[in-house]
Amino acid sequence: MQAALEIARERGEDAVHVAAYLDGRLVVDAWAGPADGDTLYNVFSVTKIVTATALHVQVARGLLSYDDPVARHWPEFGRHGKDRITVRDVLSHRAGIPWMPEGVTPERQADWAWMVAAIEDLVPETPPGTENCYHALVWGWVVGELVRRVDPAHRPFERCVREEVLDPIGVDDAYLGLPPEHDVRRAVLSGGASPEGAAEDHLRGMPGAVYPGPAVFNADLGLRTVNPSAGLIGNARSVARLLAVLAGRGELDGVRLLPAELVDLFPTPRDGVTEVDRYLGAPARVGGYGYWTGGPGAHPCVGDRPRVLQHPGAGGSIAWAELDTGLAVAICHNRMHAGPFAPEVHPFVPLAEAVREHVKQLSEQEGGRR
Repeated sequence: MQAALEIARERGEDAVHVAAYLDGRLVVDAWAGPADGDTLYNVFSVTKIVTATALHVQVARGLLSYDDPVARHWPEFGRHGKDRITVRDVLSHRAGIPWMPEGVTPERQADWAWMVAAIEDLVPETPPGTENCYHALVWGWVVGELVRRVDPAHRPFERCVREEVLDPIGVDDAYLGLPPEHDVRRAVLSGGASPEGAAEDHLRGMPGAVYPGPAVFNADLGLRTVNPSAGLIGNARSVARLLAVLAGRGELDGVRLLPAELVDLFPTPRDGVTEVDRYLGAPARVGGYGYWTGGPGAHPCVGDRPRVLQHPGAGGSIAWAELDTGLAVAICHNRMHAGPFAPEVHPFVPLAEAVREHVKQLSEQEGGRR
C-alpha cells in the first residue's frame, strides 16, 4: 500500500489517505505526505453520498417516496412551474434546475434560509425529467431542505445527518460545518481548476464566487458552512465507513440503516444514462438515486463493475461501495487536480489496485474467495 501511495505522490499528490472496509471490517488505513491517520480533508461532491443517504433513510421510514412531487412536502418549492418536479427527478439530476441562484456569495451560501428562499424562486431551465444536467451545487440544498421538511422534528439538516446517519453507524470524524477546534487537523487545499475562462453553463452551476477550490474552502466561512453538496470534511477512515454501510446493503456492525432491498435499487442508472450530460459535456454514470454507479465510462478506480455506488468530488476525491463484494473505499487528498487524468497516469488507480490486491490476499489467507 505504501508503494502505491508513493506513486500517487510522484504523480502530484501532497497529503493523501486511503481507507477500506471489507464486510464491515477496516482492512486498509494508510497515508502519505504531511499527514497522519487523523488528518481531515475536504471531499467536495463525495458529500452527496451522505446527503442522498439521509433522504433514503426518510424514504425507508415512509416519510416520502421517490415519485412524490417535491412541492408535496415543500409547497413553496413549486413556484414558477416547479410543481411537477419529483424527488426522483432531483436525485437523478434531471430536475431542470441545475443552476445556483443568482447573486450567491459565500455569505449567502452559508445562510440556509437565503438558499432555500432563492431556490423557491428558481425558474426551470428545462421541463423536469427531460434532460441530463448535473446539478453540481444546488442539488444539495434541494435534497437537504427536503430531508428537513419531512423530518418530524424539522431539525437542521446537519443535525439530522449526524443523528440519523452518521452516529448510528459510528462515523465520528466527518463534519458538515467543521468545528473550529478541528481546524489544525485539516490538510490545507491547494491546486484545483480556476473558474476563469470556464464555459457559461459551468459557471452557472458553480459560480466563481463560490467555486469549489482553495479560495472559498480554505476560508473560515467555507469551513463552517453547511454545504450539503460539497462541504463534508473528514478523514478517509470515516468516509469509507459511511460507504461500508452501503457495501453491506444497508447494515454495518449489526445496525441496519436501510432495508437491503432498497439499497439493491441504488445502482440503477438514471434514465438516458448513455446520453450526454449537458453540464458535464459527456455521458456520466449518474444513477437514479443520488449516487453515481459503475459501468462503462465510470471512474477508473471503479471500472465496469455494475453494482457499485460511488461519487467523485471536485479536484479528484473519490469514494465507492461494491455491493457484490462488500468492499468500501475512500481516497482523500488536499492537492486538487485541475482536470481529468488518463487511467494509466491517474494518481489513484494504483491505490485502487493495491486495495484490491490486499483484499485478495486477505481472502486467500482466510480461506475464502473474493
